[in-house]
Order: sequence, then structure tokens, then C-alpha cells
Amino acid sequence: MALKRLAMITQEADGWQVPDWRRLQADLITDVAALCEHLGLDPARLPDGVDADSDFPLRVPRRYLDRIEPGNPDDPLLRQVLASGRERETVPGYGADPLEEAEHTPVPGLLHKYHGRALLVVTGACAVHCRYCFRRHFPYQTHLSGGRWKQALAWLRERDDIREVILSGGDPLTLGNERLAALLEELAAIPHLDRLRLHSRTPVVIPERLDDGLLSLLEAPRWRATLVLHANHPREIDADLAARCRTLGRAGVTLLNQAVLLAGVNDDADTLAALSDRLHDAGVLPYYLHQLDAVAGAAHFAVPDHRARALHAALRARLPGFLVPRLAREEPGEAAKTVLAG
Repeated sequence: MALKRLAMITQEADGWQVPDWRRLQADLITDVAALCEHLGLDPARLPDGVDADSDFPLRVPRRYLDRIEPGNPDDPLLRQVLASGRERETVPGYGADPLEEAEHTPVPGLLHKYHGRALLVVTGACAVHCRYCFRRHFPYQTHLSGGRWKQALAWLRERDDIREVILSGGDPLTLGNERLAALLEELAAIPHLDRLRLHSRTPVVIPERLDDGLLSLLEAPRWRATLVLHANHPREIDADLAARCRTLGRAGVTLLNQAVLLAGVNDDADTLAALSDRLHDAGVLPYYLHQLDAVAGAAHFAVPDHRARALHAALRARLPGFLVPRLAREEPGEAAKTVLAG
């Protein structure tokens, strides 16, 4: 297939070709003061203050900042990436491992919580640090030290009851196509694996990541791949992302979205309905609307269950059923996600 479908390649002065997404992923703001200056914000006047020295440092590509309204301290996209002073609040019930993932780690780098599928932690890197991230305290150094993926792959080869492998992290699409190809080749050699799923927010902040090289990997005949995006607000789905998603869909990749219900970001019916509409236009089906995982530092994003159910009911009243995501919560030790409204 021709490169013109998805990828845009830039020519460097020294003759090397560098994919746009790599350059955009490296073009970061990691300093709160620089972020506020870029957006014309006065840190002293932000309602929740800022945390310039967070243990979970600010990390946001400039590509994503283009969609944030300058000068608006309440912008819903800004709220997802700005390190707030409220993250230092101690709230009962919120901890470092809200899903007790340490209890479901048979070998480093692999999580096995649900029947028939396992999650491979392929990297600790993310293109953006989302302030509500349930793995913001995750011990990646323990899972990824030594021989990367070797123990996890060996475990998968021995478990013929596992039919699906889920690539997560971190974010698997922060890896280059060459490294992904090497991993997928090893997974494809395991005969009892017949489903591949990737969970990623990278294309939402850097649409250019959905390039031709990735498309070639995902449309391989070994399995029909599923890409689960993580968009929380309709403004996160720009025309470029929508076009690239439609191309993946035409190639046979299943596209789903998982959103998190976040106070001050998307906790109103108009925003959630617009998100479903934009996803549909891009060829992506709304899959789950998650209640917040109780991770330390994110309690200010929580939406009470009764309000979440009311919002879900409002969506059911105005959208066709296939555009209404299931409202769910992940609870430690349960055999599946707890569906609060379907």
C-alpha cells in the first residue's frame, strides 16, 4: 500500500528520514511554568493551584496543546494534563495500586486478571502524563528490568488457556514500529493466541502515530487486531485522527474507545454525546465509560455513582444504543468489570 495513505515522512538535512510522530513525541513541555506561559495562564490565578514538583511529572506534547484554549484555566483538555495542587491531597480509599495489580502478576511484565486473556506491560513510557492515570505509581522498573518481555513470553507459551494478549504499559504505541514488529512476531508464533489488542492514548495526542508502518503490522493476516483508543473529550478527536482511524478501519482493524468519566472534563451529557458522535464519525465505537480508579492524586476527578448513572441515562435517551458506552468500574479481585449501566 502506498505511503500516501497515512504516513508523512520528513527529510532531514543529513539525509535521514524521520517519521513525523517521533519528532512530535519528542517535542514536549515538561515544566509547569513553561506550560502556563505557552497557554497564557497565570499559575497564581489557577483555581486549584499547580504542582511544579510532582512525583508524577508533567509531560505533554505540543501537538496536543494546539487543541487547548489559550487563557482558559478551566479548559477540559488542560485539566487532564496540568499538575494540580489538589494532587497532594490525602483522601481515604485512594492508594498507589487501586486495582491491586501486584496480586495478579505471575511474572514480571505480565498481568493476568481475567479468564482467557493476559496483559503485557511493554513499556513504562507514555506520550502524555494524564493526571488521573491509575498506573501513575506503577513500579515499571520491576516489570521491565533485565530481559524485556522474556519471562512474560515464556509464561504465555505455557498457558494454552490464554487466547488474547493485550499490549499496554505505559503506552505500547510509544514504541517504534520495528520494536513492535519484533514483539508481534514472537506473539504470532504462539499458536493458542488468536486475538491481539492494543490500548493506547498516543494517537489521541499525536494522530501521526497511526502511520503506514503501524497499519502494516495491524492488518497482518495472523489475527484481526483491535486498537482501543482513550479519548475523553470530543475536542481530542481532530480531523487528522478521524481520517487515520477510518483508514485503519477500512484495513480491517477493530477500533474501540475507552473513556474515563472525569469531573470538570466530560461530566455532562452534551459533552459525552458529542464524544460518541465524533467517535462514530471516525469509525470508532464507544466501548466503556469508566468510573475513576481510586489512585492517589486523582480523587478530585471523581464523579459520584448516582450522577454517573444519571448521565448514562441521559445518553441512552438521546443516542442509538450502539453509541452508548457501558458505564463500568474495575474492581480488584472480580472476574470481570462491574457494569453500572449498560
